[in-house]
Amino acid sequence: MSSHAARGAYLLLVTVAADRDVEVGALGTIRFEHGTYVYVGSAMGGLEQRVVRHLRRDKRMRWHIDRLLDASDRVEALLVPSRIDVECELASLVEGIPGAVGIRHFGCSDCRCRSHLFRVSERIAA
Repeated sequence: MSSHAARGAYLLLVTVAADRDVEVGALGTIRFEHGTYVYVGSAMGGLEQRVVRHLRRDKRMRWHIDRLLDASDRVEALLVPSRIDVECELASLVEGIPGAVGIRHFGCSDCRCRSHLFRVSERIAA
């Protein structure tokens, strides 16, 4: 990483236009109902590079989110530059949004959070 590369966290707003069953590695098959999902990730080694990778369609499936993004219809990104890792704090904030429903164990195999992916009301994501 160059000393000038931004670090931090990011939010991906993921639109799933129709109900889909997605194979998500060790989590097995997860049914994603149509709607909007917010994924919280961390990129302390290069924020822009990580998000650009997520937005590419042609990539090796490495993380849980890669499987969902492959099955999604639209993705938008919000970068949260930070010198400290705020991923779990952001996930907690998203989890606190009224009506947000966490997808158990998604994207949080390296922390104690319940989830880093949440289905949210489409009104919130608009």
